[in-house]
Amino acid sequence: MTYKPLSGRRVLVVEDEMLILMLIEDMLADLGCESISAAATVKQALALIDAQAFDAAMLDVNLNGDRSFVVADALAKRGVPFVFSTGYGIEGLTDSYRDRPLLRKPYRYEELAKIFESLIPADPMIAVAPRREQANSSTGVEGFAAAHQP
Repeated sequence: MTYKPLSGRRVLVVEDEMLILMLIEDMLADLGCESISAAATVKQALALIDAQAFDAAMLDVNLNGDRSFVVADALAKRGVPFVFSTGYGIEGLTDSYRDRPLLRKPYRYEELAKIFESLIPADPMIAVAPRREQANSSTGVEGFAAAHQP
């Protein structure tokens, strides 16, 4: 049996780059997420937060020029743990959010898994049957691009 640390969990992903979003969705599904909701804008993210409950979230800091800190504020107010995702590093965060987890782009599957495991305590009793690995599985943005070249 394979351990799925996010089994049964609902995650919000706020990301404006479609290929990166698809990669994140695949990685979270592999980790066992029950539900992955996506938003590409601050407005979409706030609407989802008002309409649904989430166990955790992942926020791209820069959404086509808009910062996602309003979304972070809404999640923090509801007690939803979240991680920032950015290519800028900690310098891209405001002082009030520099203590929050950060994934620097590009990141690998193992990094995403580790950070979500630290955000959400997993149920140690949850396990699923192993799945056959794909011959050309991707473990990060570079792997995704390499696996999908013509």
